[in-house]
Order: sequence, then C-alpha cells, then structure tokens
Amino acid sequence: MGMAELVFEVVQEADGGYCAECLTENIFTEGDTWQQLRENVLEATAAFFFDQPRPERVRLHLVRDEILSVA
Repeated sequence: MGMAELVFEVVQEADGGYCAECLTENIFTEGDTWQQLRENVLEATAAFFFDQPRPERVRLHLVRDEILSVA
C-alpha cells in the first residue's frame, strides 16, 4: 500500500516564482506561478513514483518568512 500523503515545503522566491521541496522524498520542482507549481508538483510526483503506488494526496505548505522590527 502506498503512502497517504506527501508534504512539500513551498517558498516564494524574490522574483515571484515558487520552489517546492518534498519533506520525505527526493523531489524538488519550481514554477513561475502558483498554478504552474501545482502542475509541476503533480508531474514530478508522478515521475518519482512511476513504478510504484503514488500517494493519495499531496500537501503544499507555503512557508512565509517575515521580519518585523520591534524597536
């Protein structure tokens, strides 16, 4: 039986594009838009699991890093 879910950590780059890295498998992809990233994540996941059962779901976890001044 395959795994239930893959989780990708997603960061938005300075140019506006996105990078996604799977937390449990060696899968990395990127996209210029959120929609393109979603498509690329699904394509990369299908390629990675081409000869084995695919996960039931893929979770995209957008990480936002913001620095606030407290002074």
